[in-house]
Amino acid sequence: MPKQVNGQKDDSVTHSDPSDSFEEEARAFFSDEEKLHLFDDLTKVNPVTTTTVLKCLQARYAVNLFYTNAGCSLVALNPFQSISCLYSPELMRDYHVALRPQDLKPHIFAVAEETYRNVQSQIDPINQSIIVSGESGAGKTWTSRCLMKFYATVAASVTSPKGNETVERIEKRVLDSNPVMEAFGNACTLRNNNSSRFGKYIQLQLDRFHHLSSASIQTFLLEKTRVAYQAPSERNFHIFYQITKGATAKERLEWNLPEGADYRWLPNSEKNLDEDCFKVTRDAMFHLGIDHSTQNNIFKVLSGLLHLGNIQFYNSLDESQPCELEDKAKDFVKTTGDLLKIPVEELLEALRIRTITAGKQQQVFKKPCCRAECETRRDCLAKVIYAKLFEWLVLIINKSIYADPLVWTNFIGLLDVYGFESFPENNLEQLCINYANEKLQQHFVAHYLKAQQIVALIQANNTTDISGMKNMLLKV
Repeated sequence: MPKQVNGQKDDSVTHSDPSDSFEEEARAFFSDEEKLHLFDDLTKVNPVTTTTVLKCLQARYAVNLFYTNAGCSLVALNPFQSISCLYSPELMRDYHVALRPQDLKPHIFAVAEETYRNVQSQIDPINQSIIVSGESGAGKTWTSRCLMKFYATVAASVTSPKGNETVERIEKRVLDSNPVMEAFGNACTLRNNNSSRFGKYIQLQLDRFHHLSSASIQTFLLEKTRVAYQAPSERNFHIFYQITKGATAKERLEWNLPEGADYRWLPNSEKNLDEDCFKVTRDAMFHLGIDHSTQNNIFKVLSGLLHLGNIQFYNSLDESQPCELEDKAKDFVKTTGDLLKIPVEELLEALRIRTITAGKQQQVFKKPCCRAECETRRDCLAKVIYAKLFEWLVLIINKSIYADPLVWTNFIGLLDVYGFESFPENNLEQLCINYANEKLQQHFVAHYLKAQQIVALIQANNTTDISGMKNMLLKV
């Protein structure tokens, strides 16, 4: 464009508009849309814009290519359908035995195999971790499950006979932790029938022969508020529906769960999901060493929470007196007390009376609560009990799958990050979850852009000189 100097055109100096060059590159890139699905690594996309990247992913999705590399990261798209051949044992083997798994099609198994080989390295074995991040419903739970299945297969230890017995393989127990954790920690939401309502970090521990010898699980940010509050069209944790639908007649009698009973904290129970299968959860619990008697106590506690949710109050006419119970609530209080092993008088006092300690003499005062306070105390009690039960379950699972640190030498970690969402009302837990995900996204986007710059520099310099490439990396 001619340059203006003192109101007059100066044709001697011309400047090209960078946006013109950028638009030309974009037009050239989109000129052959039939080949967009061939971009299996987003660092090859030029120019890098939201539109070009999304167009490539859309084109790959249209031809059932659900995985795309982005430098050191893998972008996974949820097919929202069952594609068995995509995760078959045969495909696992293909990636495991390949000389260069990264030369095969982008896949979660390629990432899994690369981390496994890094741990196996004879020169410099390095502990590895894979972060599975994305919004709710993106397929993180499924991806984590596939990763665990891959490692349980390729790092399987050899069973050794002991008399007529066979030593139980740790891989089986590690895999059995999944259905238990999902039953107690996952729920049906608007966006996902099996949404993880907690975050977890699983450390798969390998011995010196690179066999899976043990594991440990850490959990964080359990959405315990879901026990007492479910958004419209959403459900409580799966386990509540499993016990109400899958209990035998004898168990219903023992757990006080009559068929067809109505529970305030059990909305949308008419939905029938694959996740409602009680047998799968119970079988997994047995395999993890949770016997019938212990399971029975767990389900009594869960039933007690459902009855607790049905306790309703009236405001007392006299503020100096505790709130009255609704007529039906009296039966629910007794049943809750029986199932949770809490004397009815103590339960009622905990729900309706606030204890205040004040003064230098630490005098104790008891103040009756209003109806809203009683309901808040009821909900808080349920959340605390469920959170403690969940923590205890994780502890039991860890005892079942953990080994002395002397037994294992390296580990592969799987971080399944709680999915980010935006609700009309976001609680503190959701704020922390969204913030953590945003920071992770920024981290990986930065790595992707850096990888794209490196590729561009190498291509521009057309170099194969290693020292030259190191200098370029330092510049980037």
